[in-house]
Amino acid sequence: MSNSFNFSNFSRQSSKGVLVIYINLIYNLIKFTWFLLFLIIKDFTKLSNSLGANYIYLGVAFILIFLLIRAYLVYKNFQFKIENEYFILKQGILKKTNTAIPFHRIQNINFKQNIIQQIIGVFEVSIETAGSSATEIAIKALSLSKASALKELISKSSILDKEVNIDHESKPFVKIGFFELFKVSLTENHLQNLFLFFAIIIGFFQQLQQIDYSFGEIRFFDDLIEEGTNVLTTSIFLLSILLFTLIIMALISSFVKVFLIHFNLTAYLKEDAFEVNQGLFTKKSIVLKKQKIQNITISTNPLKRLIGISFITFKQAVSGKLNQKKDKLIRIVGCKAAQIEVVKKSLFDATELESKQKFFPDNYYKRKIFIISFLILVILYLILYKISNSVEILYSIILVFPIVVFLIHKKIKKRYYKISDSMLLVGRGLLETHITYLEIFKVQNIKMKQNVFQQRSNVADLILQTASGKIKIPCVNFKDAVKIYNHTLYKVETSNTSWM
Repeated sequence: MSNSFNFSNFSRQSSKGVLVIYINLIYNLIKFTWFLLFLIIKDFTKLSNSLGANYIYLGVAFILIFLLIRAYLVYKNFQFKIENEYFILKQGILKKTNTAIPFHRIQNINFKQNIIQQIIGVFEVSIETAGSSATEIAIKALSLSKASALKELISKSSILDKEVNIDHESKPFVKIGFFELFKVSLTENHLQNLFLFFAIIIGFFQQLQQIDYSFGEIRFFDDLIEEGTNVLTTSIFLLSILLFTLIIMALISSFVKVFLIHFNLTAYLKEDAFEVNQGLFTKKSIVLKKQKIQNITISTNPLKRLIGISFITFKQAVSGKLNQKKDKLIRIVGCKAAQIEVVKKSLFDATELESKQKFFPDNYYKRKIFIISFLILVILYLILYKISNSVEILYSIILVFPIVVFLIHKKIKKRYYKISDSMLLVGRGLLETHITYLEIFKVQNIKMKQNVFQQRSNVADLILQTASGKIKIPCVNFKDAVKIYNHTLYKVETSNTSWM
């Protein structure tokens, strides 16, 4: 396929890219000036009377024409080629820039299609490197054949390990349909959406009150609110209806979010790579080379376990300034136990690690969590008592105290680690359980920290820095911490295996 295109000379993206760039410029303008646009639309009649409607229309037309000219110049000056296993890019209008990226630094070549790109039949190709905090290069509009040829040519580089050949006719090892996505949405964190809708309702009533004030009918609205408040506080039925409505809205919003992001999720397993395809309005196709995956995290919670699913998060190398870059945390949702085993076996041999004993933090960790939690509770109740000036507020401690103790117990129970000769497993979580698998030779550096209180208890924190971020093992017995520290340094120094 790559022979059909000559990448040795500078070439441009598809001419349809002008439209994609133009729409993107308009979108960014609206995103950064939406409040100003809202004020203009709201007071359009007044502005048109004072300035004249024709001048407003001319101003809008001038901005649109200016953005169109800018889009064309961006398209015209965006040229790329491949030379001596370097991807070379020229871009810029007034300020010209030349970028050269060696193939060995390229971590991902991903395809993406938003709704506009789907309509006009082009793909966005993003090229990411391990050390960048953002997408290094984004080619907004290429045909599928040219985009595939570009990816194939870079993948065939002698510097890269092997060629990544993606056969879409092969059977995916994970395929998530509509019903499976519905089950995934049921296991999402609905509390966040619940509080969001509750805040929206409170804000809605505040807006109504402000509107009522503007009409000078303050007393009428206050009486209405007071009457409604009395009804709500005395009617369990109405409160139940409100809570039920908020829960339904939270569930629906979770499903819509999951459906839009993970629609038609399929994951393919190849000899040296994973390919993940998903998305409805914005389709994404991401190829993950196994060698460049730093570690994986298996996430579950009680509801997920009941349904029999877990999430797998692949972590790749990211810039140290942005360890939580979402685009580089690739997640496969709704995985069954057998599918998780397929992923683990394709990346590493965890048989020895799984059979190892669990090591939990020292009792110092438990004491620290309890002391900090109870100090926070005391401060919180002092503030509540100060605000309410009512001793009845303290009665809620009868309910809150057992919940806090239960959550602390769960947090401590889920904090553990296992270690074998070549691998490390770290467990953590509160309501959810996250288990991270890391090959020790991929550790870039390791730190052992002790504060004054930890020295007295003869414990230390271990912090393992990887290319994808930090992994912390808290409150390890000092002798064990020294052993892990020395073993990790030994494995890192003696390993000849490339971690990238």
